[in-house]
Amino acid sequence: MRKLSTVDDFGLSGSDLEQMYQEVILEASKDPHGKAHFAQDITSAQSENEGDGGVPGRAAASAVLTASHEYCVPAQSHQFNPTCGDEVTVRIELSDGSDGKPVRIESLSWDGQGCSISQASLSIMYDLVQGKTLEEAMELDAVFHELMDSRGKGLDDERKNDLLEDAVVFQGASQYPMRIKCALLGWEGLKDSAASALARISTVPGGKGSAVSPKQAARSMSESGDMGQE
Repeated sequence: MRKLSTVDDFGLSGSDLEQMYQEVILEASKDPHGKAHFAQDITSAQSENEGDGGVPGRAAASAVLTASHEYCVPAQSHQFNPTCGDEVTVRIELSDGSDGKPVRIESLSWDGQGCSISQASLSIMYDLVQGKTLEEAMELDAVFHELMDSRGKGLDDERKNDLLEDAVVFQGASQYPMRIKCALLGWEGLKDSAASALARISTVPGGKGSAVSPKQAARSMSESGDMGQE
């Protein structure tokens, strides 16, 4: 992954930098990293569930999830942006923390379709958080949300810009509310799926933490991300 920085570092005008950012976004959307093809598996599971008289939905989709390793806990989240039509399912596996080490993202993948901004954001997000601890990933999530809240001004913090690496290209998208939703879609899927997995870790023998709900786990991760910025 290349490491992008600020206007002064490149010596480019605003329009030239914006053009370069657009090229990076198009490149990432055409060859998205971390993209898999498991939507059909989810559809099949839902159909089987309905045929058995069960309740369709997220529970049915989660039934097809299996961890790659016995020390991992899988979960997924489906996100939809009605404004642009972007749709994505993010699938994650977290280490269960039974070895006493910080919970880590052992595997991350996604499947979906949408505009170039949503697809590029998912690809760059994958490169940023794959293999990171959950705390590190949530700090990145918080910093990326801060970038999206900048309304095109970017972040006046070199450390945060360095953390985001290629994700700084979405500074331009942050000027437009409709594009912000596209750029954030994958990150919302990451946070939601991680919260679900974290809640399940509490039920794993030897796993970290006491029983928590996905909502409580999400709140805990948000607080962790906020602390990472201090």
